[in-house]
Amino acid sequence: MQFKKIILYVWSIRHQFTKYFIVGISGLFLDIGTLIFLKEFFGLNATIAVVLNQILMLTYNFLLNKYWSFKNKEIPHKQLIRYLILAGFNYLFSVGVMYLFNHIMNYDYRLIRVCTIAVMVMWNFFLYKYWVYKEVKSL
Repeated sequence: MQFKKIILYVWSIRHQFTKYFIVGISGLFLDIGTLIFLKEFFGLNATIAVVLNQILMLTYNFLLNKYWSFKNKEIPHKQLIRYLILAGFNYLFSVGVMYLFNHIMNYDYRLIRVCTIAVMVMWNFFLYKYWVYKEVKSL
């Protein structure tokens, strides 16, 4: 019985998840592209490049997910605060992982970034849906 509920739930959010996934994939290419551009063309170290490209990525992801993926029409100030809290956590996670695996363990920065994003995708969809863009029901 529980399995059937899970399947029905997953089926019910498939369109929303597909849009979220499209924003994420396009964001991945934009993220990696700006990271490589900042590192290879400007000569920045990988950690500083991640720090800078996150400004662009935060704006891109917030706006596309709010208005397209989750079709949320509420005034964005509370959502923006929740989004920035989640983004702050993701940011610290990204920079920490980059520092640990690139600077200390010497893994390729591109591989690290792709893996970091893949891990964050798992928790971000549900946090966006049920916390960041949660619609307040009026009485």
